[in-house]
Amino acid sequence: MTATSQLQFPAPITGTVDPAAGETAKRTGIARAVAATPADWADTCRAAIEEMARRGQPFQAADLVAEGLVDEPDSTARWGGAFSAAATMGVIQHAPTDTTKSKRATVHRSLCRQWIGTPEYRTEAAA
Repeated sequence: MTATSQLQFPAPITGTVDPAAGETAKRTGIARAVAATPADWADTCRAAIEEMARRGQPFQAADLVAEGLVDEPDSTARWGGAFSAAATMGVIQHAPTDTTKSKRATVHRSLCRQWIGTPEYRTEAAA
């Protein structure tokens, strides 16, 4: 085996393919990140997401920073919690194009989720 080859198993190992466990692990990780997020950054980020949601255009975390609405967090793990909370509150939803290449150089243009304000939130915010 070379240093770049990947170990392959002939069949999934029992317990390694479990969508419910994966979702639980995701929610647990997001909860930990949210609990460890400084309140001032969380508040600023929430306001930034709400501002972008009102515009009705797809956006990603990099856009919040590029617009000067929020600074980069102390840990990139903070983004997931912020966007997850906004989605749970009905402020944003996955954009029709869902994923795109990140604009952030630090993640080497990897795929990232795009978001858009929900029609309900945009209507409520406009009132």
